[in-house]
Amino acid sequence: MKYEWKKQDKALYLPPAEPVLITVPAFNYFMLQGEGNPNSEDFAQAVGVLYSLSYAIKTLPKKGPAPEGYHEYSIFPLEGVWDLSERGRSQAALDKNELVYTIMIRQPEFVTPDLAASIMEKVQRTKPHPLLQKAVFGSSEDGLSVQMLHTGPYDEEPASFRKMEQYCAEHGLRRLSKTHREIYLTDARRTQPEKLKTVLRFLAAEEA
Repeated sequence: MKYEWKKQDKALYLPPAEPVLITVPAFNYFMLQGEGNPNSEDFAQAVGVLYSLSYAIKTLPKKGPAPEGYHEYSIFPLEGVWDLSERGRSQAALDKNELVYTIMIRQPEFVTPDLAASIMEKVQRTKPHPLLQKAVFGSSEDGLSVQMLHTGPYDEEPASFRKMEQYCAEHGLRRLSKTHREIYLTDARRTQPEKLKTVLRFLAAEEA
């Protein structure tokens, strides 16, 4: 049976348009760290590298024996964990050039570290790119978090974060840091800004 994250993982990837509390387990990802404006060509190149690795995993059965445990699945959406540099935190207004990020694409459970390493080597041979040397395969776990679906331009996300922080205040929770995760359900290259859909999530804890 094909694994489709839109059906099997609705709670994680298709939250309501109002804040909810969720516990997010650990998953494995191909990841790339970077800094700077997400509208830059460097960021677009990094996204392309992650997708090249993800499609190389998905198409393995077409190029030889499928790895143990392989099953059909939909490629997971792009995610990004966002923070600011020290300089960026000291500025009153957001400077996108001071953003620090780790972008990632989740991989199915059958992808082991050894399989991921072999895929990274293979892609480096067939589609060489300098950023492939910075790509890593590893685990990321959010744990207790508040999330919601934001519809609209990325620059309007602060309004949704205010809703999430208000939710925390009303439910005896506190936001642990300004670092947050975004999950991109739509392609910004092909979607009008007002129709963009992004899952916003930040780590939370119960007030003592």
